[in-house]
Amino acid sequence: MVRIRITALAAAALAAIAVSAPVNAQEVTLRLHTFVPPVSNPPKTFLIPWIERVNKASNGRMKVQGYWSMQLGGKAPQLLDQVRDGVVDIVWTLPGFTPGRMPRVEPFELPFVHKDPLSSTLALQDYQDKYLGPDLKDYHPLLLHVHAGFLFQTKDPILKMEDLKGKKIRAASRGGVWLLEALGATGVGLPLNEIPPALSKGVIDGVTLPYEIAPAVKTQDLVSNFSELAGPQPRLGTNVFTFLMNKDTYAKLPPDLKKVIDDNSGRNIAKWAGENWAAIEIPGKKVIASKPKNKFHTIPIEEVNKMKKAAQPVFDRWYAEMKNIGVDGEAMVADARAMIDKYSQ
Repeated sequence: MVRIRITALAAAALAAIAVSAPVNAQEVTLRLHTFVPPVSNPPKTFLIPWIERVNKASNGRMKVQGYWSMQLGGKAPQLLDQVRDGVVDIVWTLPGFTPGRMPRVEPFELPFVHKDPLSSTLALQDYQDKYLGPDLKDYHPLLLHVHAGFLFQTKDPILKMEDLKGKKIRAASRGGVWLLEALGATGVGLPLNEIPPALSKGVIDGVTLPYEIAPAVKTQDLVSNFSELAGPQPRLGTNVFTFLMNKDTYAKLPPDLKKVIDDNSGRNIAKWAGENWAAIEIPGKKVIASKPKNKFHTIPIEEVNKMKKAAQPVFDRWYAEMKNIGVDGEAMVADARAMIDKYSQ
């Protein structure tokens, strides 16, 4: 009887441990995959802090593990497929690496639509609700945002539109390539990791990038001239970034862990992202300015107006592409502009 009673007590204790274990034990590991190195500004100031916030909020039950510089294999343009197919759980990437894959996000990437990273990122949340269902249907979106906007970073100075003739310049999206072609340059689509060798070997003469990412691709060493625009829009445009989760991964989470993800998604983190990408331009520019050879230029307003006029065929080309898929591109661009205006006042 004593032995039976002890056995029963032991069984009850084991059952109690089994019930309480999931509360404290890690239940879920999520793999976040991206193309940037961990020492670059986006991971240091946003992605790694986001991971830490999610891990802490889950009380140890969920762990997001970052994998940088395509550690898990593949190339940057494959990230959208990797997260859709469940090869990884989360990605941070540019849809522009896969031209035409998410065409409805592209109004924010068209020239002279963007104003600043905060207003564009907040506007994207409204725009996503209205337009992006078809582009995002295969994913659970965590956030869409932009960077501060790109400027010319080149070996030879760009002081007027004519200076672009014959130059081979890298862009991250098809809209960026189209713009460079409209301005007289040859647009070259390249992922980030291919920029340093392309500049070193003379395959390209320059890039369109924000300041913040320059230290990660060594443009402070590989080019000498950095040109912004005069006027209220100092950047040519911007790129849209997608922070996406596999749909099945999200669906399988218990409700409380879904809430952790939801609390760190969309409008809940959009302001943080917009302010962050404005802030990280400052240390990026300081790295560039620390090199005595580097020069900063402002393209005068009369040349900017020429560029705006020359850019109209980029819009016409995009409107035609949207018409082919039954989408009113002009309405989407008008809405994007209005939404940005709403948040930039």
